[in-house]
Amino acid sequence: MVWTIFAVASVVLLGLSAGVFYGFSSFIMSGLARASDDAAGAGMSGINETALLPVFMSVFFGALLVPAGTGIWGLVEGRDGGAWVLGGAAVYLVGTFGVTMALNVPLNNRLLAAHDKGAEWRAYWRPWTAWNHVRTFAGVVATVLAAVGLL
Repeated sequence: MVWTIFAVASVVLLGLSAGVFYGFSSFIMSGLARASDDAAGAGMSGINETALLPVFMSVFFGALLVPAGTGIWGLVEGRDGGAWVLGGAAVYLVGTFGVTMALNVPLNNRLLAAHDKGAEWRAYWRPWTAWNHVRTFAGVVATVLAAVGLL
């Protein structure tokens, strides 16, 4: 029963994380792109600063740690679902967490440090959005894998 609770928590955390990235891919970035370059750059800088608060960071890191621990626990106990949940954690680690740290965060830092946010925004939003699509897809796949682990 306790393992099932953690498996459900894994699916919820992965789904929440995928949903955040989906929001950026589906409407936030295109909405910002409709604003002036200066306004979009300043707006995205504000978003990036507030993303570091615990309300998002707990989901972002929790979506890695809870499924990883739950999957390992399931494998140790011989649960069929353990491998699926751990697979979800692995996809999240590479496709969402890894892409974020290796690609999106450096772009965010460059935007935050830029004196001319408008000029930096023009170079920023297309590659950032493309990598965000990868994070979204990986997050959805990770969620599905963890959900299969509950079956």
